[in-house]
Amino acid sequence: MPKGRSAGGAVAAEEKKRKRGGQVQASMRAAAIDRFGPPEALTLHTLPVQKPGPGEVLIALHSAGVGSWDARIRDGSWATHKKFPLVPGADGAGFIAETGARVRDLKEGDRVWAMHYENPRGGFYAEYVTVDAADVALAPKQLSLPEAAAAVVTGLTALQGIDGILHVENGETLLIFGASGGVGSLAVQFAKLRGARVIATATGRDAARFVRGLGADEVFDARSDDAVEQLSALAPAGIDAVLALAGGAGLERCLGLVRPGGRIAYPNGVEPEPVASRVTTLKSYNGEAGPAQFEGLGFAVEESRLKVPIAATFSLEQAAKAHERLEQGHVLGRLVLQIRP
Repeated sequence: MPKGRSAGGAVAAEEKKRKRGGQVQASMRAAAIDRFGPPEALTLHTLPVQKPGPGEVLIALHSAGVGSWDARIRDGSWATHKKFPLVPGADGAGFIAETGARVRDLKEGDRVWAMHYENPRGGFYAEYVTVDAADVALAPKQLSLPEAAAAVVTGLTALQGIDGILHVENGETLLIFGASGGVGSLAVQFAKLRGARVIATATGRDAARFVRGLGADEVFDARSDDAVEQLSALAPAGIDAVLALAGGAGLERCLGLVRPGGRIAYPNGVEPEPVASRVTTLKSYNGEAGPAQFEGLGFAVEESRLKVPIAATFSLEQAAKAHERLEQGHVLGRLVLQIRP
C-alpha cells in the first residue's frame, strides 16, 4: 500500500472506480501459456470472457496472487487441466461484474476475494475470471484489494493448518518451519492470535527481522550447523506442534524435538514430505475454500489485525517476470499481479 494511505482510503478509492464501472467486454487480456515451460512461456493473450453459469459469478479482477503452485502449473508438474491456452492463478480480488441466475448471496458491484485451484473456466491471471459462487466471499474491508488477493490461498492454508489440523491452543509452543513465505507470514500471526509461543525458521538477517516483526517469539536458521542445539535451547521441554511449510533434512532434524503426543501438519505439495515418529501425529492437508472457510478467515483477519506482506507487485504484462522472481526464492511474503490501476 502506498505510504501514508490508509486501508479505508484505499477502499474508498476502489469504490469510486467501481461506480465509474463500464460494460463487460467480450474479450479480455490474460497471461497464459500455450505450452508447459519456463517463466517466459507466460505471455499476454486476448481471450474471450467466460459468461457465468447459473451458480457462478464473473469477477472483474483488480489483483491476483502469485504462488509457487502457479509455477508448478506453468511447468506442467502439477497440471491436470491441459487445454491450451491455459491461464494460471488460483486466487484474486476485485468486483462482481455479473452473477448467475441462482446466485443469491452476491450481487453486481460487491467487493470480493476468491479462490479456485485449477479452475476449469480459467485462472486468475486475467482481467476477468468466472468462478463458482461458493468459492467467492466479500473481501475484508481492512484489506486493500492487492492485500486481499495475496491473502486468499495463503490465508486459508495458514488458518486451516493452525486451527483445523493442529488445533493450536493458548500457551503451546509451535514451530513454524518456513515462516517467511506467503503462508508462513500469515500463520505466525494466526498462531499468536491463538496464544501460542511461536518459534519460526528464517534464513538470513532480513528474513529473521521480517518474521520477528510479524510476532514470532523466537527465530533461528534451520540451515545452520547448530540448528538443533538452538531449537533445543529455545524449547527445552519440546515442541507441541509443527506447521511444516518446507521439507528436507533441516526439518527432519527439528522434528526429533517434538514431544510425545505432539502434532505435525503440512500442506500437500511440501517436498520431501515430512516423516513422523511413532509418538507424533502427522497430517497433510489442502487449504480449502467455501462459505464457512471464508467466514472463519474473515474473523481471523479482523481479530489479528492481519498484516499481509507483499514482497513485490507486477503488472499483468509482467507475469513472466513475477515467475522469474519466484524461482529466485527468498520471497518475503507474497508476490501480486495488479491487473487494474
